Amino acid sequence: MPQLKGLKVLPPGSGKGFLALMARVFVYGTLKRGQPNHKVLLDPTNGCAAFRGRGRTLEPYPLVIAGEHNIPRLLNLPGQGRLVLGEIYAVDERMLSFLDEFEGCPDMYQRTPLQVTVLEWEGARGAPEETPAADGTLRCFVYSTVTYAPEWVRLPHLDDYDFQGEHGLRYNPRENRCQARGPGLPCSAGGWGTEPRR
Repeated sequence: MPQLKGLKVLPPGSGKGFLALMARVFVYGTLKRGQPNHKVLLDPTNGCAAFRGRGRTLEPYPLVIAGEHNIPRLLNLPGQGRLVLGEIYAVDERMLSFLDEFEGCPDMYQRTPLQVTVLEWEGARGAPEETPAADGTLRCFVYSTVTYAPEWVRLPHLDDYDFQGEHGLRYNPRENRCQARGPGLPCSAGGWGTEPRR
């Protein structure tokens, strides 16, 4: 059962009738719109996710592309790196649980709270828990990692990930990693294929 700290109870009618409990999640990599894994946020069998806006981390973090599959990873080193751009989603408990599994939480990534500066907002403005604070910030969950190879800190830091970016590092989608293991063989936790845990 995922931790539900940070979920908000919405008043009737504020979530278009489909979400009773909400958590905000900040995504910065392959879950963003136009990126290879965004489809999991759209799949109702995983739960409900609603785009709320675009934002940027309040503090700098190292966002790197690392590992044999060229996965974008936010290293949990606040104060280092760059201000990272991403998207804010309101998700229900089911989607939050799905994302924990999808991200290999808590082994590969850890779901932690962080402050995000809101750049564009499309979310509801009626309920105080749905509206950015007066200073334009929101507290969101993010999937960052403390389990990484030491040399990853020295990789180039990005402020905005795009799998087709100028970095030239081709992302290897999880379905390719799972198929490479052979028919009938399960993927490792979080679907990361043969990537070692650090």
